[in-house]
Amino acid sequence: MDILLDVHTHTTASGHAFSTLQEMAQAAAEKKLKVLGITEHSPGIPGTCDPIYFRNLHVVPRQMYGVELLLGAELNIIDYKGSVDLPESYFPMLDIKIAGIHSLCYTPGTIDENTSAMIGAIRNPAINIISHPGDGTALLNFEPIVLAAKESRTLLEINNSSLNPIRNKPSARKNNIEILKLCKKYDIPVILGSDAHISFDIACYDHINELLMETDFPESLILNDKINYFKAFIN
Repeated sequence: MDILLDVHTHTTASGHAFSTLQEMAQAAAEKKLKVLGITEHSPGIPGTCDPIYFRNLHVVPRQMYGVELLLGAELNIIDYKGSVDLPESYFPMLDIKIAGIHSLCYTPGTIDENTSAMIGAIRNPAINIISHPGDGTALLNFEPIVLAAKESRTLLEINNSSLNPIRNKPSARKNNIEILKLCKKYDIPVILGSDAHISFDIACYDHINELLMETDFPESLILNDKINYFKAFIN
């Protein structure tokens, strides 16, 4: 599979990443990507950009070094209803909207409460992708999450960064295998996300590849080489 897009990455604007927007775009071009999503963390993450950053995204060219840019945000799910931490008035300013559970912004509850929180975000028509649902930050029931994603046409991400052993997320491998098996069972596409915080990691899916092979996951259900299908799906 030729990787043509990676839509979950961060720049120095997120406060804990190490490459600028232009460095990320140039690296994407060198890796022959056609589409790069830059999704800065929303305000709940310490040190990230002020909301005014998102108001000014219109000044950034959407084509850079031959790469199409999708500029948006990785929003934080903050309660058991699936609310996120950026006002909806900002949503029209974003090309792409990802939402996920982060330990700094979410207090885990019961497995049913956590599942309800993620399904609430999935059912928000503005949300395109759920980031790292299998990283183990909160205990979840994955089957209802996968079925809600299918119904709402919200992509579930298989996140490379959370599978890195240095991240010390012991349940991530098992969880992501379960998600892949369920998506295969119900014929639901997924998106692979690098979650790159430095330009060298763009389109790096080394930790995911083993899981794709183990689950015999169909290439037809991976959207990283299907730009038109991806765009149609999130729209």
